[in-house]
Amino acid sequence: MAKIKPFKGVRPPQALVEEVASRPYDVLNSEEARAEAAGNDKSLYHIIKPEIDFPAGTDEHTQPVYDKAVENFAKFQKEGWLVQDEKEMYYVYAQTMNGRTQYGLVVCANVEDYLSGKIKKHELTRRDKEEDRMIHVRINNANIEPVFFAFPYQEELDAIVKATVAGPAEYDFVAPDGFGHHFWKIEDDATIARITELFAGIPYLYIADGHHRTAAAALVGAEKAKQNPNHTGDEEYNFFLAVCFPDNQLNIIDYNRVVTDLNGLSEEEFIAKISENFIVEEKGAEIYKPNALHNFALYVGGKWYSLTAKEGTYNDNDPISVLDVTISSNLILDQVLDIKDLRSSKRVDFVGGIRGLGELQQRVDSGEMKAALALYPVSMKQLMDIADTDNIMPPKTTWFEPKLRSGLVIHKLN
Repeated sequence: MAKIKPFKGVRPPQALVEEVASRPYDVLNSEEARAEAAGNDKSLYHIIKPEIDFPAGTDEHTQPVYDKAVENFAKFQKEGWLVQDEKEMYYVYAQTMNGRTQYGLVVCANVEDYLSGKIKKHELTRRDKEEDRMIHVRINNANIEPVFFAFPYQEELDAIVKATVAGPAEYDFVAPDGFGHHFWKIEDDATIARITELFAGIPYLYIADGHHRTAAAALVGAEKAKQNPNHTGDEEYNFFLAVCFPDNQLNIIDYNRVVTDLNGLSEEEFIAKISENFIVEEKGAEIYKPNALHNFALYVGGKWYSLTAKEGTYNDNDPISVLDVTISSNLILDQVLDIKDLRSSKRVDFVGGIRGLGELQQRVDSGEMKAALALYPVSMKQLMDIADTDNIMPPKTTWFEPKLRSGLVIHKLN
């Protein structure tokens, strides 16, 4: 059962939230962060991407850069740009994109739940990325950025959220990317206790986005437990910051592929090879979007094609084999293009569906890439089925939008 707790959030005052809040650390590079934070001392990028306070080209993984994050975090609190709430509470964080709003509960999730598998993952993590975030959590003694969880819809929790958002929001603004962000406090003791109790009846939480941050937060918590001879399990470091959304509110968008070459094949030979496992229909110059599971869009040679996997090329009863990323990886990238390892190959790149299929076409037409493959998005049910069977999705399978805005609330580990 999921163990959560309320916490004393560290947050910007209402008047400063738009200056402080930022995109997550891993969706932009150092130069982009430097540009977004230009002229704004209050931007959270000074804490989550502190290399922007050094000359361009500075290695972000050096000790002086990590130390700068600590210095800036302390400065933000000293200046009153971040202030800790006096009471432990939960929060509601809502996001609006394209006229649709999803509502999440901001909680502290439990380290042991992650280590024991009650918080389920669907992706592999890389140790170097874990270690980078572990250092950041460890030296700041805080979860500066939240992770993004999903949970099976629960009617009473939904009712609590609806009652909360009927009142005035603590924050309510539209970020530069056009997405709306809305934030409420849950201060009533009885409601807080009931939320904790209701989560205790939920068997599993699911990592939607933030596998490396989750692993880092849990591993640092476990470190602190070992270092404390009087450890009880109730200390603040046993918990980490998460925003939990009901599964019925979340949409996963497509995560597409572009390739640099056709493995020595002509365009005609490439199409012929693909036709062995797919029904191929030429669609012309107008962008074609996949319309169902096992249907793909291919762009090559100035033309779009519909590809439908032939029966017998996949197994709908296997949670991994049924995935379109598996089908395309096995039957096109591997068999036809000889791209074996998506994590390391320099011949393939990945494009989040938020950029649109026009981005795929542009990258091919520019000559940078030779062909593009658009996939039908994975469903939340598929993600949860894979996590429930302790399977791991292939690389670059899921893309969630909108991303959580960082800086709305921070969790200290003491």
